Amino acid sequence: MHTVVVVDDDAITRETLKTYLEAEGYRVLLARDAEQLASILARTRADLLLLDIRLPGKDGLTITRELRAASNVGIILITGRGDRMDRLIGLELGADDYIEKPVELREVLARTRSILSRVGRSVKPSPRRSRRFAGWELQVDKRRLLDPDGGEARLTSAEFELLAAFVENAGRVLTRDDLLDLTLRGDHVPYDRSIDRLVRRLRRVLGDDPDEPRFIVTMHGVGYAFQAAVE
Repeated sequence: MHTVVVVDDDAITRETLKTYLEAEGYRVLLARDAEQLASILARTRADLLLLDIRLPGKDGLTITRELRAASNVGIILITGRGDRMDRLIGLELGADDYIEKPVELREVLARTRSILSRVGRSVKPSPRRSRRFAGWELQVDKRRLLDPDGGEARLTSAEFELLAAFVENAGRVLTRDDLLDLTLRGDHVPYDRSIDRLVRRLRRVLGDDPDEPRFIVTMHGVGYAFQAAVE
């Protein structure tokens, strides 16, 4: 059973989501702020957070940034209609999706299922357990990326799958549709140009200058190609 944590300072929203998602078979825990969330995460493994951006004290964007430094937990931001810039920042910080208030329960369920399916999905098995490029090591079986100094670079599930797709298809030009098929398996993408956003995040992890990339090269009007030699 998947565990979902609803983090919202509005009691009605918390209880409504709890009742609905529990009826769909999820275990649901509730928090009204960052402090209560930290207490829950200290004793429970969560699979997904439904996280309000506008919380008292530490806001949802700050929580997203801190969690992404240490965790691959799924994160769906709950935003207001006027929070477009906050939504974009949240996605750049590593949130997986967003939902606008007032929330529509069937939409919450659909997005929850999509994220949990994606987080729990593994990439296709590789003929090798690890692949190396420019000193980096992608451990496919362990779903880890080691930097040239041997330290682990933290990746979200979506970032790992995209990098694995690039590495397994090094030298090929891949369209955005190709990459969606290889990573999200054709799942509905809730916001435009999600592949571009993931590429930007991967470039930051790899230290790949977008103006003079060594690894992920933009093929204008087509898609991307991974140009590093892979062993």
